[in-house]
Amino acid sequence: MAKVLIVAEHHDGKLNPSTAKCVSAAVALSPEAIDVVVLAADPDAVAAAAAALSGVTRVLTVANAANAQPVAQVLAPQVAGLASGYSHVFGPSTTFGKDLMPCVAALLGTAQVSDVMAVEGERTFKRPIYAGNAIITVEVAEGAPVVATLRAASWPEAAGGGSAAVEAASVEATLPTHTRYIGLAAGSSDRPDLQSAKRVVSGGRGVGSAENFKILYDFADKLGAAVGASRAAVDAGYVPNELQVGQTGKIIAPELYFAVGISGAIQHLTGIKDAGTIVAINKDADSAIFEIADIGLVGDLFKVLPELEAAL
Repeated sequence: MAKVLIVAEHHDGKLNPSTAKCVSAAVALSPEAIDVVVLAADPDAVAAAAAALSGVTRVLTVANAANAQPVAQVLAPQVAGLASGYSHVFGPSTTFGKDLMPCVAALLGTAQVSDVMAVEGERTFKRPIYAGNAIITVEVAEGAPVVATLRAASWPEAAGGGSAAVEAASVEATLPTHTRYIGLAAGSSDRPDLQSAKRVVSGGRGVGSAENFKILYDFADKLGAAVGASRAAVDAGYVPNELQVGQTGKIIAPELYFAVGISGAIQHLTGIKDAGTIVAINKDADSAIFEIADIGLVGDLFKVLPELEAAL
């Protein structure tokens, strides 16, 4: 029987929703146990949130001042030290997981399975390749632990209502001295986080300028939505690159996605194909975005968005 260890992603004492999605993926294995490990300076609040996830058997806490910031080179030796006895070690396919899990796999002497979107068996998984244009089935060889990142857009969040035991864990690991945390440079916003938002409004080249993006921000605020952008808008300097959605940006799966002034290049569609409802607004009726949109509106975004905002 499989036994799964999930590395919790958290920030400022709050559990990231990506961890709940990892639990859903682990449940698909029908494992003997699903344990979540929280590495932090003060893990209590995050551990309590993880313990409430349905399907979690136990939450392990590793309290260490060195874990105050999610530095992969610091966390990886500790995760690898805890991995003994587990058949699977899972992390989210977010910036956090993409940074950490390859280091864990290397320390465990195995290859990582990236962007798992479906579980076919205990050691058999499906993952996208070629920018999501093809799905490949991969199998991990016997005798090696399965280290994987889970594609957050492909899994629902595990329900609450759980009551897993929380236990303090100790791990013998040599932490590096050549890597240290200096600081974090990140954009601040009162809007929801793009990667976990239920509603997203994205703009493309058709928005025309950084100043014109204000119309999208106003509309997003009315919806309580996050703001995203196509690569063309980012490359043109309209918005910072942390808002980019697509193959080389963020892969998201909101319940509602507005594509405004976006033509629908395949690289962008890769990032939104798991969205619940896609609404496209573009004055070009032949735009590729209309081929995948659930609702399409041909019109000038500078007239349509204010009308929608007024109606809301």
